Amino acid sequence: MRRRRARTASPPHHGEVAHYALNRDAVDHLAGLIDARQYVLDSDWGAVQPKAEAQNAYLERHSWQDYARWHLGLTEGAAEETKARYAFVAGDLRRVHRSALIACVYRASEWRHKEVELAAHDLLQRLDAATS
Repeated sequence: MRRRRARTASPPHHGEVAHYALNRDAVDHLAGLIDARQYVLDSDWGAVQPKAEAQNAYLERHSWQDYARWHLGLTEGAAEETKARYAFVAGDLRRVHRSALIACVYRASEWRHKEVELAAHDLLQRLDAATS
């Protein structure tokens, strides 16, 4: 009797999966916010994550560099200074949200973006250590 090789499950997707580089400036920025106690520990990330209108308002008052510092991932191949360039937002453009970091860990691990996953995990551990 022949044994079938087990197939590893891959996330459901349509077409090519985007690739992301870790945004080290964002990691430093978010760590600094955690150290400065600029965070929200309990939030419904689906309800409070910045929507397009809030992002646009932020960009009217801030630079693209400032906007980038809220995103752990930089989409490879996407044009600079476009929203498509930035992924894995970790806060509401004012404070780090614990629920956002959890979402980043989950989503990055689901799609196997290991660098982003580990950075989000490390930030989550830093936040939890700061608040325990």
